[in-house]
Amino acid sequence: MDTCSLGKRVCMYEILEKKILSETVKLMKIKAPLVAKKAQPGQFIILRIDEKGERIPLTIADFDRKNGTITIIFLEVGKTTKQLGKLNVGDSLENFVGPLGMPSEVKKYGTVVCVGGGVGIAPLYPIVKALKETGNYVISILGAKTENLLLLEKEISSFSDEFYIATDDGSKGQKGFVSDVLQQVINKHKVDMVMAIGPIIMMKVVSTLTKKYNIKTLVSLNPIMIDGTGMCGGCRVSVDGKTKFACVDGPEFDGHKVDYENLMLRNRRFIHAEGDACKLAGVQ
Repeated sequence: MDTCSLGKRVCMYEILEKKILSETVKLMKIKAPLVAKKAQPGQFIILRIDEKGERIPLTIADFDRKNGTITIIFLEVGKTTKQLGKLNVGDSLENFVGPLGMPSEVKKYGTVVCVGGGVGIAPLYPIVKALKETGNYVISILGAKTENLLLLEKEISSFSDEFYIATDDGSKGQKGFVSDVLQQVINKHKVDMVMAIGPIIMMKVVSTLTKKYNIKTLVSLNPIMIDGTGMCGGCRVSVDGKTKFACVDGPEFDGHKVDYENLMLRNRRFIHAEGDACKLAGVQ
């Protein structure tokens, strides 16, 4: 884990690059050499903007061991992510801890389909890259409400043998949902594994589809994580009837065994409290 020296702080988690990917989605490249040295696809970090700020988990979107950087992509949805989005190149973060969580199950499966929706496309990228480098035939399907919300198309397509896009409004690629494209791919290929990251409802639909064909499916439950250490219990999920914690047991789980109804209920638990926090902090 990256830490700072006691007394005078000598380890600054400086923002080296910032990109505005859409009105509410930002990319930042952070100087964190010790995190980058150990990071693996599927893992996450926890950051804190300042000494009075809350700790939030964000999945690693990319890492560069040589230059010692970690890339994060986040949606400005709550108090801290909105404050984070206002920072610029040259600013530094108080804490940047990681890598945390279990790495993705990367091995040679054969034909794999990687499905990403919305901001879930960001953590999918290093997994796509690792699966391709391991010798798999990689088919990637990216989905968003509209073309302007699509992320990392060029990056993911460069490591994909086949690449598809689905948008709700038909502004790019096929009009419809990623599950529609996935069905077409299943009809065409013998699929050995599916990796899905995105909104919970998307992962549920994908898992329901692949279960009919008995295709191994992994989903990332990073949307439910809060504390990131397993102590708060906020990311408690039911997997195959057993209690698991997304942050320490995951964030990836067997998509066919997740209780999605309970997961969606728990994910909505703090909506009103988050709204109140934004008002108190003066962020919109």
